[in-house]
Amino acid sequence: MSVVPATRFVLPAGAEAHEPPEHRGLARDEVRLLVARPGGVAHRRFLDLADVLEPGDLLVVNTSATLAAALDARHADGRAMTVHVATALDDGTWVVEPRRPDGPERDVAAGDRLELPGVALTLVAPYPDEDAPRRLWRARPWPPVGLVGYLARYGRPIAYGHLGGRFPLADHQTVYATLPGSAEMPSAGRPLSERLLVRLVARGVTVAPLVLHAGVSSPEKHEPPTPERFSVPSATARLVNSARDAGARVVAVGTTVVRALETVATPDGTVSPGHGWTDLVLGTHRPARTVTGLVSGLHEPEASHLALLEAVAGPELVGRTYEAAVREGYLWHEFGDSTLLLPTEVSR
Repeated sequence: MSVVPATRFVLPAGAEAHEPPEHRGLARDEVRLLVARPGGVAHRRFLDLADVLEPGDLLVVNTSATLAAALDARHADGRAMTVHVATALDDGTWVVEPRRPDGPERDVAAGDRLELPGVALTLVAPYPDEDAPRRLWRARPWPPVGLVGYLARYGRPIAYGHLGGRFPLADHQTVYATLPGSAEMPSAGRPLSERLLVRLVARGVTVAPLVLHAGVSSPEKHEPPTPERFSVPSATARLVNSARDAGARVVAVGTTVVRALETVATPDGTVSPGHGWTDLVLGTHRPARTVTGLVSGLHEPEASHLALLEAVAGPELVGRTYEAAVREGYLWHEFGDSTLLLPTEVSR
């Protein structure tokens, strides 16, 4: 399924954040926050989130921790390359992306063997199916190894060309990350600091956890997200339903949270606990049923994530948000600035 967002913009030169905000003299919660409502946009700091949300609002976070998911590899023909490990599947195979310095490595095929530290990977088939672009592959490691422990020993954080260097894994984590499993940081939650979480609780905002292990974030334009493993606890489902019944907002911190909650949502927006794999794709064909607010970083032009934002806030509000972010010089990518989309006011 092709995912084509309505939002259109041109990312200006120099708009990428090249390092974590702490390397720019800012605390993680001092990045800029663009608050977008139907009545207009406001420019704040992320630390102001506690002043923007209302008592009774529910903030849902993803407690998945980032893995050191990039590995050095060598093809059987001698070529050096990098392998990004997206996830481990239930049958013990891995989903991997062979890469060159400038993008995916296309000159590979089923049956190819890649040598990693202490492990050989055999490419089995394109992922998630034979019709998928030849970017992600299902691969079998030999000897079989536990992915989390293996990456902790041999891997490094995934980093793309917009970064000005390599940064330690701790810089790629949220402060509440507890369960390792994401190939890349669920970065919308990175600006949430310990002091801000305390301010939110004191304000009367409830914070609830779930888990969705994010895969690699380098899809082709309009390529939908691949299946990802998730878990929505019963306590979180109960809090979501209670907030909705009270007329409060359910604010997701990141597209991963939206995807997990909407996977377990009924047509009327009620959610149930659940876990497993989700292949849900949100967009104009399937708008959000449960989530009524969204904290998000800034995504590249034509990225499929924009369609998910539009499913929550509508194309008009998302379009005005990105127009203002470009105009005001916001910073993009995982260490950049943030947006808060609030398409509706609280009804109570």
